[in-house]
Amino acid sequence: MNPSLLPSRGLALLALAWLVLVGAAPLLRLLSEASGPALALLPADTAVWRATWRTVAVAAGACLLACLLGMALVSLLLLRAPPGRRVLLFLCILPALVPPQVLALAFSQAAGPSSPLLLALGLAPPLGTPNPLYGPGGMIALLGLQGAPLVLLAMAAVLRRVPGENLAAARGLGAGPSEALRRVVWPLLLPGLLAGAGLAWIAALGNFGVAALLGIPARWITLPILIWQRLSGAGTGALGQSAALSLLLAALAAPGLLAQRAAIRAASLPSGKPFEPLRAGQGARLGVALLWLGLVLVLLVPLLSLLAASLVPAFGVPISAGTATLRHWGAAFAPGSQTLGALGNSLLLSALAALILALAALPVAISLRGRAVRIGAIGTDLSYALPGACTGVAALLLVLSTPFGGWAYGTLALILFAYLARFQAMALRPAAAAAARLDPLLDFAARGMGAGLWSRLRSVHLPPLTPGLAAGGILVALQAVNEVTISTLLHGPGTQTLGVLVFNLQDGGDGPQAAAVSLVALLLVAGLMALASLFARRLPDGTLPWRP
Repeated sequence: MNPSLLPSRGLALLALAWLVLVGAAPLLRLLSEASGPALALLPADTAVWRATWRTVAVAAGACLLACLLGMALVSLLLLRAPPGRRVLLFLCILPALVPPQVLALAFSQAAGPSSPLLLALGLAPPLGTPNPLYGPGGMIALLGLQGAPLVLLAMAAVLRRVPGENLAAARGLGAGPSEALRRVVWPLLLPGLLAGAGLAWIAALGNFGVAALLGIPARWITLPILIWQRLSGAGTGALGQSAALSLLLAALAAPGLLAQRAAIRAASLPSGKPFEPLRAGQGARLGVALLWLGLVLVLLVPLLSLLAASLVPAFGVPISAGTATLRHWGAAFAPGSQTLGALGNSLLLSALAALILALAALPVAISLRGRAVRIGAIGTDLSYALPGACTGVAALLLVLSTPFGGWAYGTLALILFAYLARFQAMALRPAAAAAARLDPLLDFAARGMGAGLWSRLRSVHLPPLTPGLAAGGILVALQAVNEVTISTLLHGPGTQTLGVLVFNLQDGGDGPQAAAVSLVALLLVAGLMALASLFARRLPDGTLPWRP
C-alpha cells in the first residue's frame, strides 16, 4: 500500500499501545506466572485430572449437540424460506444471548420436583427425586442449546458468500431441490460448520454459569469451577495454581481456535449473486412446526417457570392465585438491598466498558491497515476467544504486579479492566468492518488540506464509523451487564454484579429471589437488544447476532 495512505504514525502507536495493554500484556503475564512451579505440580493432582476429563466430556457432548441442532436450523431457516422465517431466526438466536446462569436457573426450576409450575400442573416428580438436569447430562443439553446459535451464525456468514448461480446451475441440470442443496450448497458450508463447532467447543469449555448451577449440586466439577475454588482458597500458591489451571484450560481451547482458523482459510468463495433460499416444501413445513414446539419448550416454559418461582412463598409450593406473592420482588428491590447494589455495579461496569471500548475502537479500526496494529490485535482476539476464566486470571495477575495492585484487588476497577481485556475484540469488529469500506483517499485529501489528526478523526472518520462504534459498544454492554465468570473470580465485598448475585442467591438456597433477579437480567438484555436494533439498517449484515 502507498505509505501516504497509511494511518498517521501517532495514531497507530496509540492504537498499538492500547492493544498491548488490554491484549498481549495480560496474556503474557498469565504465561509467566503459569510457567512456575505450579505447572509442574498439575500432573500429580488427581482433582485436576478429574476436572479435566469432565470438562472435555461435557464440552465434546455440547459441541456435538450444537452442531446437530445448528445444521437442522440451517436446513430449515437458511436454505429454505418457510413462513415466519425472520421471527424464527430471531427466536433461535435468543438462547445464545440469555445469560448462562439465568438459563441454568430457569431450566432447573422448570424440571425439578419443587418446580412451582410443575406442581401447579400436577406434573412434578415425587419430592426427593433428583433434579434431572443436575450433572453432565443437563450441562450438555443446555450448553448445546446455547452453542447451536453459534453454529447457525457461523454457517450463515458463509452462506452469504455462496454464489446463487451454483444452485441455479444444478437445478438447470435436472437436480431436484434437495439434491441440489446436498451436492452443491452443503459442501460449501462445511467451513462454517467447522468454525461454529470451534466456537461451540470454546463456549462450552469455559462456561461458568451452567457448570456452577448444574454441576456443583451433582459434584461434577469442571475446570472453570476448579479455578474459582483454587483462587478463592487462601495461601500464596493460589495465584500460581489458578494461572496453571487457566493455561491448561487455554490449551484445551486450542482445537477450537485452530478449527476457526482452518475454516477461515477454507471459506474462500467466488463472488456472485446472493443465495436465495428455496421455497419450503411439505417436509420443511413439518420441520418448522416441530421447531415452533421446541421453541415453546426451550424459551416459554423456562420463562414461565422463572416467573412462577419468583411469585411463590417458597420452593415446593405450587403457583396459584392464592399462593402468589410479590414478597421476593419487594425484598429484592428494598432500599439498601444487595440487588440494587449489584444492579448498580453491573450497569456502571457495562456502561463504562462499552464507552471506553467504543472510543478505543475508533483509532484501532482506522489503524488496522498497518501491519503492527493488525499483529497487536491478535492479543485482544485471543482474550475474547479464550475462556473467560483465562482472561480473568490474566487480568488479575497483571494488576497485582503493578504498584497499585493491592489497592485494586476486589474492586470494580479490577473487574472493569478485565472486561476491557475480554471484550475489546467484540467492540472492534463492527467498527473495523465499517472502516474497511472507507476510502483512504478521504483522509489523505483532508491531510493535504492541512487538517490535523483530531480534526480528521472528527470530520472524516467519526461520522461514517459512528453506527459501528455504537453497535460495538451496545454488544459489549449486552455481554458485560450479565457477565458471571470474570465477576465471580474477581469480585470483593460490595462489588458483586447481577451474575454473581444470581449464583450466590441460588447457592444460598434463596431460589425465589434468584428467579426475580434473573427476570430483571432478562429485561436488561431485551432493552439493550432493542437499542442495538435501532442501528441495524446502517450496519453490515451479520453485525448483530440476532439479525443474521
